[in-house]
Amino acid sequence: MSLVEVRNLTKIFDLAESSFGSSRSGEVRAVDDVSLDIQQGETLGLVGESGSGKSTLGRLILRLIEPTSGSIFFDGVDLTTASNSQLRRLRRDMQIIFQDPFGSLDPRYRVEDVIAEPLMLHRNVARENEGRDARRQRVRELLRSVGMDESAMPRYAHEFSGGQRQRIGIARALALRPKFIVADEPVSALDVSVGAQIVNLLQQLQRDFGLTYLFISHSMPVVRYLSTRIAVMYRGKIVEIGPTEQITRQPQHDYTRKLLAATPEMAIT
Repeated sequence: MSLVEVRNLTKIFDLAESSFGSSRSGEVRAVDDVSLDIQQGETLGLVGESGSGKSTLGRLILRLIEPTSGSIFFDGVDLTTASNSQLRRLRRDMQIIFQDPFGSLDPRYRVEDVIAEPLMLHRNVARENEGRDARRQRVRELLRSVGMDESAMPRYAHEFSGGQRQRIGIARALALRPKFIVADEPVSALDVSVGAQIVNLLQQLQRDFGLTYLFISHSMPVVRYLSTRIAVMYRGKIVEIGPTEQITRQPQHDYTRKLLAATPEMAIT
C-alpha cells in the first residue's frame, strides 16, 4: 500500500542575480517531472550527487516548499490542493530529520523544550498530553527511545556531541508519532562510526514504531544498507528506481553505474 504518491512533480526556481552592474536571469529545474511511490513501512533511499535535487524533492513532498506543478498524495490526500486545516492535521504524520545536527536545534532552548515544541505547536496533541508533567514524561520516553536519558532535559544543544544532537533531532521528529519521516542526509555531518550508530538507530525505530522513511543521501553504501528500494536522482530527474539488490547489482543507467564505480567496494565488475 502506497503511503506517499508523487505524480509529475516539478519545481522551477527563478535565477536572477546581478554582479558588477551586469545581471543574469533564467530558471533552474531543481525537480523535473518526478513520479514515485513510497510504500507504507518501507525505506526508499534517494541517492545522487550534490545539486541533483534530492533535498528539494524531500521538502516538496512535505510541502515545506511549494511545487511548480504536479501532485503529492499522502495517505490518499492530495497535499497540493489540501486546505490549511487538512495540512495541519497531516503534518502530525509527516516529519523531517535535518542534515545539520548543529544548526537544526535552537540554541536558546533546553533539550526538554526542543523536543516538546511540536507537542505545543499542535494543540490537539497537547490536549491529549494535558499538563507539563505529562509532556515531560513524553520527552523522557522519546529520549530513551533514541538512546539518551532524562539528564539531557535541562541542558542546551551546544553541550552535546554531533551524534547526540542528531539523536535529539530524531526524538523531536518522533514527538507527534508520525507515520512518515524524510531523513535528509542525517549522517553526512557525522564521522563514520557515529553515522553507523545513527543508521542502526533509524532501523530500530522503524521496527519499533512502524515508520516509513525517505532516506536522502549521496552515499550509495549507506543507502544500500538501509533501504528497501533505491531511487537514483540526476539533474532533477529520477533516472532509475527499483529494489536495492537490483539497483546495486544490475544497474541500468550510466549515472547509476558511475555512482557505484565511485565506491570501489560496490563497483560492478
